[in-house]
Amino acid sequence: MEDNAGDCGGMTAFALRLAKRLADVGVSSNKNLVFSPASLYAALALVAAGARGTTLDELLALLGAASLDDLEESVRRAVEPKRSRKKINKWVSKATNKLIPEILPDGSVHVDTALVLVNAIYFKGKWSNPFPRSSTTTGKFHRLDGSSVDVPFMSSREDQYIGFHDGFTVLKLPYHHRTMKNHGDGGDTITNSSITRAILEHYGGENVGLSMYIFLPDERDGLPALVDKMAASSSSSSFLRDHRPTRRREVGDLRVPRFKVSFYSQINGVLQGMGVTAAFDAGEADLSGMAEGVDQRGGGLVVEEVFHRAVVEVNEEGTEAAASTACTIRLLSMSYPEDFVADHPFAFFVVEETSGAVLFAGHVLDPTSSSE
Repeated sequence: MEDNAGDCGGMTAFALRLAKRLADVGVSSNKNLVFSPASLYAALALVAAGARGTTLDELLALLGAASLDDLEESVRRAVEPKRSRKKINKWVSKATNKLIPEILPDGSVHVDTALVLVNAIYFKGKWSNPFPRSSTTTGKFHRLDGSSVDVPFMSSREDQYIGFHDGFTVLKLPYHHRTMKNHGDGGDTITNSSITRAILEHYGGENVGLSMYIFLPDERDGLPALVDKMAASSSSSSFLRDHRPTRRREVGDLRVPRFKVSFYSQINGVLQGMGVTAAFDAGEADLSGMAEGVDQRGGGLVVEEVFHRAVVEVNEEGTEAAASTACTIRLLSMSYPEDFVADHPFAFFVVEETSGAVLFAGHVLDPTSSSE
């Protein structure tokens, strides 16, 4: 099979740059992080489809696309009809299996609101090799500030995909294989708005193989430096692909904490810090391609607010996650058991294997904390 994992290079680079920006905020406030690059990418691609001039150029640069045609190859021009705040929140709640009951807060939709772009994605995946609940034990998780907290650690004696690199180790946890059109029991489930679905169908076809990758720094306080390394890499668009473990190894001590992380933020400032400024400026925004009768720069539509909310829960059976944006052959060889003990802050990514599309990303600073 031809490897087209580079097709999502723009989204991957976007995911790592955004992870860096959001991680800076999360680390400074000692908060866990989770977000959906796929959901945000899809929502911003919708804005780009209606943007012109400098507004479009800034969005294309952020999304890693050379032209609007590049985006349109992978993203359908799907704009949700204008709805009231309650109707939008009801739709998001249903699309995410009630994990996200609300995306638009009070006051976010008012008489001057011309258009609301909403995107949601829900994922529930079972591990290919679940962790036995009987093997879960309590242990110490070491936080960035040097303190520690008791958390439940999942454990397994199964061989695992583990890769060792300079300064960090990567664990791959595959999910039960699924098909895009299969929403029955026994496999994984992805439901999403048409635009996120278009991205996955374009890059992965009907067969969608998903895995969680845990990037564990060697040093207990090494997560910030690892995130910086990912975002600063000259090959950031292929960083995740280049560091995927490719072989199973015999495991000695494997421990991964159970965790649930939620995140909610208005991310205007983050996007502006990444170079998208014109779309938020009433005097500069050109979204004239978004609707008929809209004036060009300075007299038409402007992006007012971008809200993003995401939730992810990881346990012995698998992962349940949701996000919304408004706006085997075994290699036999002599080897020794390898350890992978995630007892200090780490980064995680839920990735579609064929394309490299990043559905969810985040970091865990404290598995006992789930507040937004």
